[in-house]
Amino acid sequence: MNILIVEDDDTTARTIDTFLRHDGFAVTIARDGGEALQAVARDRPHLIILDVMLPVLDGMDVCRALRERDDVPIIMLTARTTEDDKLQGLGAGADDYVSKPFSPRELVARVKTVLRRVYGSERNAGALTFGEMTIDRAARIVRVCGNALALTPTEFRIVEILAVSAEKALSRSELVEKAIGFDYEGMERTIDVHVRNIRKKIEAAGGSPRHIRTVFAVGYAFVKAPGA
Repeated sequence: MNILIVEDDDTTARTIDTFLRHDGFAVTIARDGGEALQAVARDRPHLIILDVMLPVLDGMDVCRALRERDDVPIIMLTARTTEDDKLQGLGAGADDYVSKPFSPRELVARVKTVLRRVYGSERNAGALTFGEMTIDRAARIVRVCGNALALTPTEFRIVEILAVSAEKALSRSELVEKAIGFDYEGMERTIDVHVRNIRKKIEAAGGSPRHIRTVFAVGYAFVKAPGA
């Protein structure tokens, strides 16, 4: 699998490149945001490691531009350490984030987790249908009123997990573990960001955002027929 590293610091880029290649990945490096968009169109990477602070076009803008036309998994690298900064990155469409300074081994572990989640052969191929919504688990596409939603891989996984357990409340920590794969402090708030994005996309496609119901003091549940 090909990984695109978007990083303007040579030392950081070389370190990530070395660890990824050691684990058998093919690697492409882009040095700025403009070059990153060109590399995505040319090489069609399986995953992008994207620094936030970039010349030409910063990482947030690159992420937003990609999400307008692509669902490639994105892991953001950020030196911004506040929770709000990280949530902003997830709101822009990133699937995960890693704070600088970071452990290269941890980054590679997260790359493998995201790739397994998105491309894993264990994915159930059966489709799920709830009124105007169809969840194609093999193609990783959610359609509402016939319109395909532009979901990120993590957003799709959250919808899928909730739908499989329809009418059952799942805690934020359960969703973090099953959809993101890492259980660490602060990640539960990211579920709220992802759910907010999912609801907006469902509503924009003509569906009911109430398919995903907030369960007070617990988390979220998928509602089969929100209008009933």
